Amino acid sequence: MAMVVDGDYKPSEDETFMNERQREYFRRKLNDWREDILRESKETLNHLQDENHVLPDLADRASSETDRSLELRTRDRQRKLIAKIDAALKRLDDGSYGYCEETGDPISLKRLDARPIATLSIEAQERHERRERVYRDD
Repeated sequence: MAMVVDGDYKPSEDETFMNERQREYFRRKLNDWREDILRESKETLNHLQDENHVLPDLADRASSETDRSLELRTRDRQRKLIAKIDAALKRLDDGSYGYCEETGDPISLKRLDARPIATLSIEAQERHERRERVYRDD
């Protein structure tokens, strides 16, 4: 049976890390985010289908194609984001959610609240980004 978390609840450092209440809070946050993205995605699809007519003016057509391209890129990013949300939900199910993939240490609640799909602690993320910069500069 799922635990019900009231809307005013915010995870706190005073609690046991990733207790049932925190897991349920993040599960709801991730599911709500996923639903918002899917709803926006449907709206985008409907909009693209409505705009599926040929415009006689070249400038209008070019503008419409640019808008369409931007919407498709946005949808692609949303699709990738949904995959990350689904992966986070799986980590909630297997008990690894909230722990850094690199160090195994807990990820701060503040970071998880801001970015619930985070898989690295801030320190590990910074190391990762520094390494990425070094390789990019080569």
